[in-house]
Amino acid sequence: MTALRPARLRPTDLARLGASGLRARPVRAILAALGIAIGIATMVTVVGISASSQEQLLRQLDALGTNLLRVQPGDSLFGDKAKLPKTAADMVKRIDGVTKAGQTGETGTTVRRTDLIPSGVSLGITVQASSLDLLDTLDGRVRAGTWLNAATDRQPAVVLGAVAAERLGLTSPGVQVWIGNRWFAVIGILDRMPLAEEIERSALVGFPAAKEYLNHDGHPTTVYERSSDESVESVRAVLARTVNPESPNEAQVSRPSDALKAKAAAAGAFTGLMLGLGAVALFVGGVGVANTMVVAVLERRREIGLRRSFGATRGQVRSQFLVEALLLSAFGGGAGVLLGALATFGYAQINSLPAVVPLWALGGALGTTVLIGALAGIYPALRAARVPPTVALTGQ
Repeated sequence: MTALRPARLRPTDLARLGASGLRARPVRAILAALGIAIGIATMVTVVGISASSQEQLLRQLDALGTNLLRVQPGDSLFGDKAKLPKTAADMVKRIDGVTKAGQTGETGTTVRRTDLIPSGVSLGITVQASSLDLLDTLDGRVRAGTWLNAATDRQPAVVLGAVAAERLGLTSPGVQVWIGNRWFAVIGILDRMPLAEEIERSALVGFPAAKEYLNHDGHPTTVYERSSDESVESVRAVLARTVNPESPNEAQVSRPSDALKAKAAAAGAFTGLMLGLGAVALFVGGVGVANTMVVAVLERRREIGLRRSFGATRGQVRSQFLVEALLLSAFGGGAGVLLGALATFGYAQINSLPAVVPLWALGGALGTTVLIGALAGIYPALRAARVPPTVALTGQ
C-alpha cells in the first residue's frame, strides 16, 4: 500500500494564504505595521538628510577647488604675535606653481553705521587692508557695486563682505560708514565666500588708504595663494619659509578647503544617534508584529485545527504564519521606505539641497524588514504548528 504524501504548497499559494490572514483583520495589520514603518522611515530619513547635506558640501568643494592655501603669523619666540613681511604676497608669487596671491592686514579699527554708535560696538566685523588681487585669488564675486581698483585703493572707500553688509543693514553701495575717525564710502558688497568666511565678516580697504587714514603699519596678517592642483603639496612645503625666511616656524600654513571637508564629515555626526532611535522604533514594531501574530494564532486555533484535519502538515502551517509575518513586516517596511524618501526629498527641496537617498540605505531598510518579519514570526509559526487537528472538533 502506497503511503499518502501531502501536496506541496507553492510560493504563490503561501503568499495567498498569508495575504488572506492580513485581509481578514486589516485594522490590526495596519497598526502592527505602523511601528515598523516609523522605524524604517526614521532610518531612511536620517541617512537621506545626512547624505544630502554631505553631497551639497562636496559639490561646493568641487566648485571652489582645493588649491587655495592660507598663511597667517603664529607666535614668536617671545610669546607675542609674529609679523609677516610687507612683501609676503609678492614673494609667494615667485614660487613655482603659484598662479595667484593676495593679502589682507587687520587694522584694529571698527566699522559702524554712524559716528553716534559707541566705538566698542564692533558687530563682529573686522576692518582689514586688502591687496587689489585678493578678490581674484579667492575667486570671489562682487554682489553689488565694484571692487577696489588703483584709484579707490588710496581713497576712503570700503568694500563690505556679505555678512558684514547684513550686520550693518546694507543691501547696496552708495552710502557711507564710520571707520576709525572718518567716513568711508561703501563702493561694493561681496558675495558669499565659503573658503574665506573671515572675508565675509570684514570691511576691506586698500593698503595705501589703511596706512593714510587708519595708521596701519603695512604688514599683512593673512596671505592667500592659489596654485595648480598638482603643485599644492610642493607649494605648501616651502610656503612658510618663503613668507618668513628668518623664522619659518612663526608662519602657519592651512588649507581652507579642509574646513569644508570637516563639515562634510560632521554632517553625519548625529546619524548614529538617530539611527539608534530608529532601531528602537523597529524593535517596538517587531514586538508589535510578534504580538499580532500570537493573537492571530490564538484566535484561529479552530481554523488551524481544521486545516490540520484536512491533511495540512505542521511545516505547511508553520510556513503559512511565517509568510504572514513576513508580509506584514514587508508592508510596514515598504511604507517606511516611501515615507523616508518623501521626507528626504521634502527636506532637500526646502533647504535647496541635492536630494540623495543612498541605495545601501534602501537595501538595508528592506533587508532589516525581512529580518524583523522572520524573527517576529518564528515563535507564532511554531506555536501554530503545534495546534492538534482535534481542536477543530472540540471547539477549543
